[in-house]
Amino acid sequence: MLRIYPISPRWEEPDPGNAGVGTDFILCFSVFSRSISTSESILDMDVPAILEEIQSAFEATSWLERLAVVFGIIQVLLSRKNKISNYFFGIVSIVLTISVLYDARLYAEILLNGYYLVMSIYGLWYWKYKNVDRQEVQISRCRSSEWMAVGAIVVGGYFFLFGVLFYFTDSDVPMLDALVSSTAWAGMWLLAKRKLENWILLNLSNAIAIPLLVYKELYLFAMLTIILFIVAIFGYFKWKSILAAQSSIHAVDFNHSISYKG
Repeated sequence: MLRIYPISPRWEEPDPGNAGVGTDFILCFSVFSRSISTSESILDMDVPAILEEIQSAFEATSWLERLAVVFGIIQVLLSRKNKISNYFFGIVSIVLTISVLYDARLYAEILLNGYYLVMSIYGLWYWKYKNVDRQEVQISRCRSSEWMAVGAIVVGGYFFLFGVLFYFTDSDVPMLDALVSSTAWAGMWLLAKRKLENWILLNLSNAIAIPLLVYKELYLFAMLTIILFIVAIFGYFKWKSILAAQSSIHAVDFNHSISYKG
């Protein structure tokens, strides 16, 4: 699953009394106000200037980064169509991303992508072979036990990541950064289990990531995340319609089996 992280030069924010966490509460509000003001300034720009900004950002990236993004977008589009082949593109994207992060010595992000790689391999196996009769797993809704697992992943992942970011890195937005990643973790787990609600968790992560990326002035990544947000909305309704069709087929088969026995 393509996940865009707010990796950028750190901002030096005033922190009276070394409050630390207090600064992040202030940033929770300033991120959104900054994103609004930035959006207004972007709207004031003419189209050639916007295209020039995008071209400059594109030219500043390596071919590995470009390929990673392209494969990641293809993976999301295939996920929307409920195609198991989405995992092949996703795995390639993750491997390319890990290579880029290694060159940049961003080892924490490598570990995060390692999680996505494991979940992608697990999802590929689960979708294909989890059924007792070795048929592909179909789309389904979360059970109460799975919602509890989602809650544990989000809460546990949040506190774990927040602790790592706050105590071992120079992150100036550990709260929001941890929330983006922990909700994405839960969404990836649900995607691996082919649950409809995966799109909700992934878009919750995207919704938090977009203003955060704007705040970090990573406008190209913010635009990509907006695209992913839109695709995820269509993905949710696409999967919902597929789920409804599955239910209708099962109902017909069940009625036929009853009639046959009768």
